Amino acid sequence: MSDQSSSPDFATLAVHAGERPDPATGAQNTPIYQTATFELPDTSGQAKQPSGQPGDYFYTREGNPTTHVFEEKLATLEGAEQAVASASGMGVISAALLTVLNPGDHLVCSDAIYPVSQDFITSELPRLGITVVMIDITDLDAVAGAIRPETGAILTEFLSNPTLDVADLDALAVIARKADARLIVDNTFATPYLLRPLDYGADLVLHSATKYLSGHGDAVAGIAAGSADLIAPIRRFIARYGSPISPFNAWLLIRGMKTLHLRMDRHCENALALSRYLDAHAAVRNVMYPGLPAHPGHDLCSRMTGERFGGMLAIELAGGEAACGRLAGELEYACRAVSLGDVSTLVLPWTGRNLVRVSVGIEEISDLISDFDQALGTNSDMA
Repeated sequence: MSDQSSSPDFATLAVHAGERPDPATGAQNTPIYQTATFELPDTSGQAKQPSGQPGDYFYTREGNPTTHVFEEKLATLEGAEQAVASASGMGVISAALLTVLNPGDHLVCSDAIYPVSQDFITSELPRLGITVVMIDITDLDAVAGAIRPETGAILTEFLSNPTLDVADLDALAVIARKADARLIVDNTFATPYLLRPLDYGADLVLHSATKYLSGHGDAVAGIAAGSADLIAPIRRFIARYGSPISPFNAWLLIRGMKTLHLRMDRHCENALALSRYLDAHAAVRNVMYPGLPAHPGHDLCSRMTGERFGGMLAIELAGGEAACGRLAGELEYACRAVSLGDVSTLVLPWTGRNLVRVSVGIEEISDLISDFDQALGTNSDMA
């Protein structure tokens, strides 16, 4: 007989969390509630419904049963009280920052984050009266030195995009607490399968759900998780600024998350093997992957993620930026494209840099290595 008092495993939660037979039909899988509006029980209920709380359904911009299942599943996996979804990763990043911070506040932000996030932070926040300092998040003395009396938050990615720097969340949480500031962590690259930032002192966890949570490159969404007190104003912001997720995309994410643990195991396994191959190749000058012992964040990442290092890596080529573009064009199984976390391998030459970001898929690793081998050897001047 199984011990029902023990907590379910991640795999069980990924499949079952948030889900129950549909009360109207008994459907075992969560239906897509593709509706804009819901019948109000009576006229007195109209005043209560716009609270925006899960279950108070009256208009899909404010909440939807399909969306609620997605939110509950992610909240459970992250160990959070609540989660709220938006139409994109940028939707939750902007909503989180603009609810945590007010005019006159100060943000300490990693200088190695998703470029669109960085553009929003450095161009839009100052326009709204929020000052920003971009800093090397791995330099803890510099982070502590950047704190001001008006600092309201520290924002970082656990694994940075695209250079795979590793953030010491325990230490950053201590700095944030001393400053009475919020620690906000983008966990897109790691997912809750590898790491739960709330366990390390983070206040809010953000995801571009488009990536590994979806896993199939067919849904665009974002989601934030944290305490009920922090999620409530973000939920209201998303509704008032009109950036809710569609029920269909929420349903795609529910489906995708059921295999998150299976996919992430294969992503990690393939990325480690590919990084080792590339690290030994004469045409490759540098491999950025925390699974390699020479990576500056290897020991920290190993301790925090249980020696699972994710599916993202980046490389610099001996032939420089031009060789990066040629490599991307010669690969057969890897698509040259933005985004990441797909079951198929995606590569992106970084504009203006000698760098190729690789989102390693779940293909047979011997085929991926053979593909990179032929692509690196196609041009005699690749090295």
